[in-house]
Amino acid sequence: MLKTLTKTAMAAVAVGALMSSALAADFTFRFQSSDPAGNPNFELQQGWAESVKEKTGGRIEIELLPVESIVAHNETQDAIAGGILDGHVTDTSYFAGKDPAFGLIANPVGAWSSPDEMFTFMAEGGGKELMNELLEPYGLRFIGATTPGLEAFISKVKLNGVDDLKGLKMRAPEGLVQQVFAAAGAAPVNLPGSEVFTALDKGVIDAADYTVFSTNQAQGMHSVAPNPVYPGFHSMPLVEISLNKAKWDALPADLQAALEESVSEFARSQVAALAERDLKAVEEAKAGGEITVTDWPAEERAKFRTIATGEWAKVAERSPNAKRVYEVLTSYLKENGLMQ
Repeated sequence: MLKTLTKTAMAAVAVGALMSSALAADFTFRFQSSDPAGNPNFELQQGWAESVKEKTGGRIEIELLPVESIVAHNETQDAIAGGILDGHVTDTSYFAGKDPAFGLIANPVGAWSSPDEMFTFMAEGGGKELMNELLEPYGLRFIGATTPGLEAFISKVKLNGVDDLKGLKMRAPEGLVQQVFAAAGAAPVNLPGSEVFTALDKGVIDAADYTVFSTNQAQGMHSVAPNPVYPGFHSMPLVEISLNKAKWDALPADLQAALEESVSEFARSQVAALAERDLKAVEEAKAGGEITVTDWPAEERAKFRTIATGEWAKVAERSPNAKRVYEVLTSYLKENGLMQ
């Protein structure tokens, strides 16, 4: 009896192993995000990873880890090249220290008035090719881009256009964002996000570059700064999804195409989901009667872009790659009437 049971158990194990082998993915990849677990962006990214498995019939499986799981947020590029990670979902500007071109293509302040404008540039205006020119020397292959969307702008005073930025005391992160606002006549200061509410409340600043409208609303920013500009006119980060180049090259063409298609679909769904949340927050804010939401007209957005390009030009002088990004980007914007 014991021998019979043992043989039966062994047979079951063997069958299970065969079934597991049959169901195993042809390719398994470990990605790290630049967003923390529980963040709406990370939750949407997890949905993308699941969609890849479904779209490829289980031939590709992606394990998506939150920020800092394996390496720091600005170390994933090296980790992918070194085989510690297979890919990442991250804000490209984190690698501006390696080449200022990464910062310029990741967030050319003032360039985009909507995610669709950026997506079109990436797909049809040379953006995808630029990203691969920048990444391939580092051992990465760019699959596609997404974004959480345009950040709103927080303000205690009503801002109708560029002229109203002159003398405005505002919070902005160091780097290109501060450069552009200073060039527009504002008085930007560097404050951590944790101090924005208090600084607005005490009048240390009158405005702030912070994040998207719904998050601003949830954190009570509009209670002390009731004149937001929405949609934002300044910042919209490019979030890249990239894979180790050698592993990309090893994929059959149909799986490469499926990955690119999955990222394109994910980008649209992420933007739609977060925009829906923002619109709901805007409606609630307006209904309260204490918040005035301003949407800048196209001509004011174009003026801001023109100011921004002067700062882009300074970045362009810092590396050959940055100059290349600058030339392609500004040519595209001018040809499509997005820059004066």
